Amino acid sequence: MPTVHRPRAGSLQYWPRKRAKRVYARVRSWFGSKTPSLLGFAGYKAGMTHVIVKDNRANSLTKNDNIVWPVTVIECPAIKLLSLKFYKNSGPYGSQVASEIFVANKFDKSLTRKLKLPKNYDADKKLKGLKLEEYNDVRGIFFTQPRLTGAGKKKPEVFEIGVGGAEVKSKVEFLKGLIGKEVRVSDVMKQQKVVDVHSITKGKGFQGVVKRMGVTLKSHKSEKGQRRAVVAPEGYAKVAYTAPMGGQVGNHTRTEYNKELLLIGDKPEKVNPKGGFLHYGLVKNDFILIKGSVPGTTKRLIKFTEPIRGRISASNVDVQDISLRSKQ
Repeated sequence: MPTVHRPRAGSLQYWPRKRAKRVYARVRSWFGSKTPSLLGFAGYKAGMTHVIVKDNRANSLTKNDNIVWPVTVIECPAIKLLSLKFYKNSGPYGSQVASEIFVANKFDKSLTRKLKLPKNYDADKKLKGLKLEEYNDVRGIFFTQPRLTGAGKKKPEVFEIGVGGAEVKSKVEFLKGLIGKEVRVSDVMKQQKVVDVHSITKGKGFQGVVKRMGVTLKSHKSEKGQRRAVVAPEGYAKVAYTAPMGGQVGNHTRTEYNKELLLIGDKPEKVNPKGGFLHYGLVKNDFILIKGSVPGTTKRLIKFTEPIRGRISASNVDVQDISLRSKQ
């Protein structure tokens, strides 16, 4: 048979292909906003449906027509501030965590399922003794309230959200204003904008090299021998790490950039299908609609943040109708 030339099987863009440490993603960089505000939010993936939108885009082939778009429904119960995490510049290693201060003397009972909390904690004394000149950044640690959703979950997720602002002092003052309050998604995000989505993909366990790396089997008409293909150079004492092999598939941390946030709603009856979402139930809180699919399975925490690659404008469309057809 003739020599076959093709690109290597399996991209090295995602390496190593191993399981994520947690079931919710870690955001490593934030949009550099100069206005004091939260730069992200999080919610639980309920499922998918489709919407009918009126296309108002000037150069679109379907201008002024009604078109159908698939959307992902994410339920977003209010989140609460748990602590302030301060960072200090440590030279060539960048910013490192310097200290953390809890903002409340009494903690939510649900947090005991997740953390070991201090007793007899004096938050006011800690906040008064702050020396902000020692730090170069501060971020907020928030926790979710999954018991308010229909997912049947009780243990909250605790995660970090970046804060916009030109100085550490303005960031701290903004976070102090959130102490004891519930932060809603409508307070942070705006519809008809784009966001970056961070989540953990569906886990598929150990899979072979064909499914994992896309290696092509030999033709059934090839001369003798088994159908397996040569996946790496032969005759060497060691196998290169770049050689395509079987292993873990799925349950990876992934980010999708510039996803369109079509709608932010506070009336769950507008989005709940007949019988509820499959494997999730009914949406009971604020929700958002993101165009297209989102990595991860139902009930998984999805983070969405300000777009790190620049302020790209979303499509100019109007949501006319949301499908409530049963998903059962």
